[in-house]
Amino acid sequence: MRDKRVLAFCLLVAFNLLYFTACKDSKEKLRPVYGTVTESIYASGTIKSKDQYQVFAQANGIIEQVFVKEGDTVQKGQPLLFISNNIQRLTKENAELAAKFSDLDANKSKLMDARAFSDLAKEKMQNDSLLHARQQALWQQNIGTRVELEQRELAFKNSRNSYYSSLLKLEDLKRQLEFTSSQAKKNLLISGTSEDDYTVRSELNGRVYSLSKVKGEMVSMQTPLAVVGDARIFILEMQVDEYDIIKIKNDQLVLITLDSYRGQVFEGKVTRIFPLMNERSKTFLVEAEFTKAPPIVYPNTSFEANIVINRKENTLLIPRNYLLNDSTVIKSNGEKTQVKTGLKDYQMIEILDGISKNEELTKPD
Repeated sequence: MRDKRVLAFCLLVAFNLLYFTACKDSKEKLRPVYGTVTESIYASGTIKSKDQYQVFAQANGIIEQVFVKEGDTVQKGQPLLFISNNIQRLTKENAELAAKFSDLDANKSKLMDARAFSDLAKEKMQNDSLLHARQQALWQQNIGTRVELEQRELAFKNSRNSYYSSLLKLEDLKRQLEFTSSQAKKNLLISGTSEDDYTVRSELNGRVYSLSKVKGEMVSMQTPLAVVGDARIFILEMQVDEYDIIKIKNDQLVLITLDSYRGQVFEGKVTRIFPLMNERSKTFLVEAEFTKAPPIVYPNTSFEANIVINRKENTLLIPRNYLLNDSTVIKSNGEKTQVKTGLKDYQMIEILDGISKNEELTKPD
């Protein structure tokens, strides 16, 4: 009985040794290879049309007409919507009436009356001046009385003052009429400009991506009416972590993936780096543009990107999961060796020193 137990124990030990030896031999092994490694920074974001903006009305009212629909191409200055407002219409009509009433040509008769009165005052002054001179000549010949002379002199002074007063009144009337006419025209111009506020126009050549209001709806100046943007150029807005932002430079290659184009990678380049950090997310806004764009792009589409900050070809590489503690590899004989690393991507890492291409490595547990 004892011999059987010893035999069973020996068989168990032999089985375990065989099992662990097999497990040891089944560990994954490989040799370093020469290849290309690309170091990049991950970022995610949203696609925006270039110069994309929300359209707002410049006045309150009711939408009377909608001239475009979503997806339409528009030109700068093209009407998008018209907002109706009876008060503004009446205000413009009043301004038109006031402008007609105050027009300088319409008030020529007033100027003519004033000039006629001034001319008459001048003639009276000249006549009184002549009578005064005659009476003065008679007085020097001791003909007539002093009272008559003084009366002629007083009549001449009165008529002279009346003439000068008529001249001043004529000039004042001209200034008043010119001012009133000019002011009425300005008010009409202001009223016309205000009326233009009720026609909402496109600020650029582009496409209508969204219309949030329909005919008959009440709108205010705080109500967004539409979204308009460039029809051909799109901006990739990315959020980059504050730890990586100093590595980002303009014109760096950006590799872009979209959910709507699964399995495809598109290229772009960094075009703008905003220097102010978002305090909540601790990220910086970075913009890029496509250099190799998808055939169809829609604004507000989300994407993922890798901003390439370094690239090295024909360098010694191993998979990152073969590296232990970021600086150690395990050779096939079990020996642990320190290595010096360089660039790395999501799968591979560059080996600068410590091992050669011919050494076989074992994957760590």
